[in-house]
Amino acid sequence: MMQLTDKIAIVTGAGNGFGAGIAQAYAAEGARVVLADLNLKNAQAVAEDLGAGTSTFQCDVAEGLQVSALVEHCVSTFGVPDIVVNNAGTTHPNGSLLEVSEATFDRIFAVNVKSIFHMARAVIPLMRQRKYGVILNIASTAGMRPRPGLVWYSGTKGAVNTISKGMALELAEDNIRVNAISPVMGETGLIADFMGQDTPENRAKFKASIPLGRFSQPRDIANAAIFLASDAADLITGIDFPVDGGRTA
Repeated sequence: MMQLTDKIAIVTGAGNGFGAGIAQAYAAEGARVVLADLNLKNAQAVAEDLGAGTSTFQCDVAEGLQVSALVEHCVSTFGVPDIVVNNAGTTHPNGSLLEVSEATFDRIFAVNVKSIFHMARAVIPLMRQRKYGVILNIASTAGMRPRPGLVWYSGTKGAVNTISKGMALELAEDNIRVNAISPVMGETGLIADFMGQDTPENRAKFKASIPLGRFSQPRDIANAAIFLASDAADLITGIDFPVDGGRTA
């Protein structure tokens, strides 16, 4: 039995990595999915094999008007979203905290944190009318166990964790559940930035900090995102769900 039959979902950053994995898994579980990405061609490539129950939309999640347009597109294409996955994210290259420019700092906070503000303003009024909704914010183990060289990125993910808990408490009376998912370092397009350089030596060093001995894969995050969006998790809100091989234990 499919777990998300007839649900409508928006997944941001769906053109690759965790977002693509979540969008693919949601479609396989019966949801209709809007795949949003700054790179529309990437989103379209992911959606090609997912059937008629998907749509794509180009969106810079740091821009409020674009996020509002994304939600309007979902409503006009499929209906009011039941599920929103705020997955789009970016980072600065691993290095000294003093080497990160102000422009880079502003960009990572805009994409990783302010995007949740924009999405909340666009989608929560619609969910409140229906007294139902699920919001999943993709955080990171870096928000709980920061690594040297990723100070400002880690700060954004700490903010995502706290925002998710606050949202969950405030929106509970409207039956809107909000949870964060915190992946350990994954084999995505950002892995080289996270490590500084993608070398066998660096991979071994970072992998050694994960007790189960492997990086996360999109399927790992997708499995968590399916469960937390499903009715099986209807009493779960306000948690930070580590998918981390024991990294934060």
